[in-house]
Amino acid sequence: MSAVSVSAFRAADGTESVVSSPSNSVRSSSLRPSTEYSTAAKLWRPRAAEARRVSLTDSAESVVTDFTREPPITVTEDLPIDDALRDMISAEIRALVVVRGDMVSGLITSYDIQGERPLQFLRTSTYTRHDEIEVRHVMTPWYRVPKVDWRSVRAARVDDVAMAFESTRGATHLMIVERVGSGDAFVRGLISRTRLERQLGHPV
Repeated sequence: MSAVSVSAFRAADGTESVVSSPSNSVRSSSLRPSTEYSTAAKLWRPRAAEARRVSLTDSAESVVTDFTREPPITVTEDLPIDDALRDMISAEIRALVVVRGDMVSGLITSYDIQGERPLQFLRTSTYTRHDEIEVRHVMTPWYRVPKVDWRSVRAARVDDVAMAFESTRGATHLMIVERVGSGDAFVRGLISRTRLERQLGHPV
């Protein structure tokens, strides 16, 4: 599903340089190997993206975790929640996409695991031990996950994202869904309230 925009290979101002010759016209590319980064460069990590400051008028895409660029870490519904939390800590993220086969069935966050949900589940079920609790027992099922359309996100600003969170009554994440043509819908990415607040520098 990943696609590269043609504009990425044009100059920063959107222009293209053309060199004329007697017989034909040859485009001169602005993309050339650079020696600017010859010393060192760090491997991109999610925390690096979260450290970038944004303003309310910036594009909403600046606060998105785009799964076409950062493949999601997924878990199955039957995984013990302690294992799911370890996966989050290892990957330095706060949410995992829950899958059933190739379909997304929900979302589980560190708040779901470390908050009241496990205790509430034990009180109302026949389970008695914390290590028996699985992802499916405390995750947010698909139908309850707040979802936004990818096309709307691309046209939105950061302040639109902030208002979307305000309308969800405390949701920690928004799931981005993209429909390919007139066919299937795919989960394109996530927007984290915590990441948004970190990049803004203040609470939503």
